[in-house]
Amino acid sequence: MPGLSDNVVRFFQDQGFVIVSTLDSRGRPHSACKDLVKINKNGRVYLLDLYLRDTFSNLKRNKKISLTAVDEHRFKGYCLKGKARVLPARNLSPAIKSAWEQRIASRLTQRVLKNLRGEKGHPRHPESLLPLPQYLIMMQVEEVVDLTPQHLKEEKQDG
Repeated sequence: MPGLSDNVVRFFQDQGFVIVSTLDSRGRPHSACKDLVKINKNGRVYLLDLYLRDTFSNLKRNKKISLTAVDEHRFKGYCLKGKARVLPARNLSPAIKSAWEQRIASRLTQRVLKNLRGEKGHPRHPESLLPLPQYLIMMQVEEVVDLTPQHLKEEKQDG
């Protein structure tokens, strides 16, 4: 199992959310936005899911998962591929609960600051209306795909 570079860990920590892809009962991709709570250099990723729906059903049936995040401004992104385990919310450690609460508080703070600056966004504060997490997705990364276009990687190496 590969470890993750500091760059990849930092990149994912800086994202507001990730796209989680799983396979449905017919083998078709299903994608959903999830909040990443924690990521380690050892390739372990923790996400909390607020709903017991498609992602949950898909992971109970098939452990394959991918996480994708992109930064359009930097024209950079990664896809992490691996296998996931589903753990009930009652088994969440205090550290994971605290990390999630901090992420939600940070998102609320950022939204309030943007609203004060006059930036248009959602008229309410949707983060404050979110339900409590229903379960934890614990992923072990098996492969890292750098989504940066090859010619931009080459420019960076030349410069």
